[in-house]
Order: sequence, then C-alpha cells, then structure tokens
Amino acid sequence: MSLIPTTPGNAGTSTRPYLIRALHDWCTDNGFTPYLAVYVDASVQVPMEYVKNNEIVLNVGFEATTSLKLGNELIEFKARFGGASRDIAVPVDHVIAIYARENGQGMAFPVPSEPATVTSPEPALVPERPTQPGGLRLATGDALPTTEAASSKPTDDGEPPEPPTGGRPALKRIK
Repeated sequence: MSLIPTTPGNAGTSTRPYLIRALHDWCTDNGFTPYLAVYVDASVQVPMEYVKNNEIVLNVGFEATTSLKLGNELIEFKARFGGASRDIAVPVDHVIAIYARENGQGMAFPVPSEPATVTSPEPALVPERPTQPGGLRLATGDALPTTEAASSKPTDDGEPPEPPTGGRPALKRIK
C-alpha cells in the first residue's frame, strides 16, 4: 500500500529539460562541444535535408549557435547550415540524447511515443531503431552501448583508450 498518491498532478515537471541544461553546462565548462540527437517529426523545425532515419544531430555549442534558449518545453536557436542561417526549434521531449562530441559522454532519453494505432492492454514498447556501426544508440538497460573503440578496457600500457575518431561518437555512461 502506497502512502503517496500517484495521481498525475503529483508527477511534477519533466526532468529532461533540467538534465539537458546540466549536461550542456558540463560540456561547455569542460571545453567539449555539446551535441543533441533529435527525433524528427512534424513538430520539429530543422533543415529536413539533414535528417536521416527521422533523426538529426545538432551542434548546440555557443560557437555554433545564436540566441540559444534551453527552455522547459522548447529548445530554440539559430544555426548555419550550408552557409545559410536557419531557425531551429526542437520540443524538449524530442531530444533523444545530449553528449560531448569529443568523448561521447552524455545521456540518452526515450524516443517520444507516437500516437498508438493499435489499442492493447499491454504497455507500448519502443521499437529498436537501426543504427550505423559506431552510431548513437538508445540504451534500453543499465548500460549505454558503446563501440569497441570506446570500450572501458584499458590499453596495453594501462591508459584508457582514446575516444573514437570519425563518424558519430558512441555514448558512454557517466556514473
């Protein structure tokens, strides 16, 4: 028996915008470039020519953006794509990861649920999205998947391995 009511009014606001802001601050404070991986649908305003598999990765560092606003409901900024300035608007619940470009450290979030087409008493499961080797993948358990190059195994000299180069970095769990 629970002493705390579980009504939606007691759920509070989402932690996602606060975690995004915290990791953005951590990246910039440490000289890293914060990247957002975004699930793209009709509610997201991004250059569609850069969207692949309903996802886009955006550099949200202060050097790459103008008028960056990391709000509780919407992330807004201006950025240059192919030399042209574009207005970007991303609902916070469409951010599926924020991570540092240089080392892949960050956090992944669930993909936003889409309107259900089939009614079922069972909870809806998020289908696994295909990724390219070494690409960004959403964790479904305790650990975030990483590529072999980004594993935590030390090298022969006892030093941690270098972050992967080329392509998109893999996420790494921060404890």
